[in-house]
This record gives sequence, structure tokens and C-alpha cells, in this order.
Amino acid sequence: MKKEIEMKIRNLPVAIKREVLDYVEFLLRKYPVGGTPKGKFKFNWSGGLSDIKGKVTSVELQHKAMEWR
Repeated sequence: MKKEIEMKIRNLPVAIKREVLDYVEFLLRKYPVGGTPKGKFKFNWSGGLSDIKGKVTSVELQHKAMEWR
């Protein structure tokens, strides 16, 4: 598929090649290589409240979250 894409791009006028480059850059931002696909849940927050474990109950956290909204 790579060779087919290269061949087709090679036959385009320079101005259109710039548009193709812009579109490819847009796609790379939208779908980062090795990144989390858009809409997928990340767990990078996991363990973020471990320092308050045992000091605050889940109900107290729920009440605090309601205050923040």
C-alpha cells in the first residue's frame, strides 16, 4: 500500500501535494501513533489519591466533588 500511495502522490501537482501533507498532519494529530485513540478512556489518574487513603471516605469525596461542580 505504501508504494501505491507514494506513486499516486508523486503524480500530483505541487500545490496538491501541500494539501496532502496538511491532511496527513491533521490525521496524525487526530490519530496519534502509539497514542490512545480518541474516545478511549485513559487510566493515567490511577493511584492519584493514594496519599489520602484511610483519611477520607468515598462518601466525603463524593460530597467534595459535588461542591466543585
